[in-house]
Amino acid sequence: MKASDYIAHFLRERGVPCVFEMAGGMITHMLDSIYSVGGIRIVSVHHEQTAAFAAEAAGRMTGIPGVAMATSGPGATNLLTGIGSCHFDSTPAVFITGQVNRHEQKGNRAIRQLGFQETDIVAMAAPITKAAWQVNDPHLLPQMLHDAFELAVSGRPGPVLLDIPMDVQRVDITPPNSFQDSLVSCTVPPAQLKALFAQMAAAKKPLILAGGGIRSARAAEAFREFVHIAGVPVVHSLMGVDVLPYSDPLRIGLIGSYGNRWANHAVGQSDFLLVLGSRLDVRQTGSETEAFKGDRIVFHVDVEPGEINNRVTGCEAIIADLPAFFASALPAAKDVRWPDRSEWLRSIAALRAEWPDTRELPDIEGINPNKLMHALSAYSQGASAYVIDVGQHQMWASQSIEVGPDQRFLLSGGMGSMGFALPAAVGVAAVDSRPVVLIAGDGGFQTNIQELQTVARGSLPLKMVIVNNQCHGMVRQFQQSYFHERYQSTLWGYSAPDFAAVAAGYGIASGTVDREEGLDEALRQLWADPTKPALLQVMIDTYANAYPKLAFGLPMTEMEPQAKPLEMEGT
Repeated sequence: MKASDYIAHFLRERGVPCVFEMAGGMITHMLDSIYSVGGIRIVSVHHEQTAAFAAEAAGRMTGIPGVAMATSGPGATNLLTGIGSCHFDSTPAVFITGQVNRHEQKGNRAIRQLGFQETDIVAMAAPITKAAWQVNDPHLLPQMLHDAFELAVSGRPGPVLLDIPMDVQRVDITPPNSFQDSLVSCTVPPAQLKALFAQMAAAKKPLILAGGGIRSARAAEAFREFVHIAGVPVVHSLMGVDVLPYSDPLRIGLIGSYGNRWANHAVGQSDFLLVLGSRLDVRQTGSETEAFKGDRIVFHVDVEPGEINNRVTGCEAIIADLPAFFASALPAAKDVRWPDRSEWLRSIAALRAEWPDTRELPDIEGINPNKLMHALSAYSQGASAYVIDVGQHQMWASQSIEVGPDQRFLLSGGMGSMGFALPAAVGVAAVDSRPVVLIAGDGGFQTNIQELQTVARGSLPLKMVIVNNQCHGMVRQFQQSYFHERYQSTLWGYSAPDFAAVAAGYGIASGTVDREEGLDEALRQLWADPTKPALLQVMIDTYANAYPKLAFGLPMTEMEPQAKPLEMEGT
């Protein structure tokens, strides 16, 4: 069998629903084979970064490694941002790049390049992948493909890159009958669970911090069962917005730099914290890690030992992946006599009533962005996912979107890449037939705006909401705080088009709203036909800030604008 045909058959047998790509000479054999073999949708996009982000979204939605392909040289290097995003946010993906023929590679010669577009993508991708390999022996291709897919989903999921020279793609190989696996699973010692449950049951004000690792581990259902057995309220990180539905009585809210004020105060009052699927980065804890830890007991479950007691020290470590943890914890938790938490939940509810999200910008002119998110949620109950770009709108959405029980909330966390949302929404639409809600700022949307053609060509059911403040709002807010309102490159020297007019140029239904009184009708028009793409441009105050915001250098309960930072943010 021709090697490229084998790749196509392998991907189909692994259940890969689609491959995202932008055509180039060094992947033509593989593209032709995938098309000829059939059974896999080829999604052609207009930039390889889009292919990478779309594959990331597909991997998050399905648990099957997302697959993106790119040609050698610029095609391969354009994947790198998306590869890094998968790496930091623990998303399973396999990236396949074409490479120049083996005889055209420079090898150990003291030159920069031999073949046209020859680029050592393996060396570039190695620091941001679980593995990056070049397939130089065609007969090792089957095992390497198998290992790439197994590695991508094992332990802490992540990306793997395979770089395949063009001459290797066209060699005849013999498909193997079986593969050798080397993966091992972990278990949780009963003594650790006993100690955890004893402390959690004894706590007066316990919390569970839910991170994105719960979704990465495909453990959301087990997590939901566990928290309802224990009756412990849940705060979540930016990556954990969708681990519990908005309506769940145990869901408290977002914590961290732009967290819901009441949720940060709940952490400040807690005496016990169980951390699941979170690495406790600075945007969750603030810079004052000693204040975050305080006197409270912290149990931290993670599959990677290096993530525990890294920034926040003094935590009780449980080294396990979350499926293994819940496999042990669920039956054991059913035997524990858990105390009633009604008083603690009422106390948190009082905090929420004191600091509602919709009153963080009391003097804003025009549309309140938090109210926008609640209104959008009411119209979007049939959506499969909310896909969010990077910027102030990301924080408003994370604070206020009302995620349903079977909805996902996807954003770029560790990489924090502007331009993520439109490509990722394409990826979601490729693997789920329901509509997709996209929320982006004017700055981020321009980064990959070319994919409106992909949306129009495929008539993808994307409901695109562009929160247009006509500036790079998050950095403008930073300049307001620390650079005496010198708005270079965020407001000065920056501009945005009329996105409704741009969408209309692609044949996509569109509209604009700039006042709260017109918001309901604008959202109704956005959803007039759930099966078709549509874009709504929402104009908001240029100087609207994302509040509350943790005052840098202070404990996480001290938030702007009421508190002022002690020092300039370093992250």
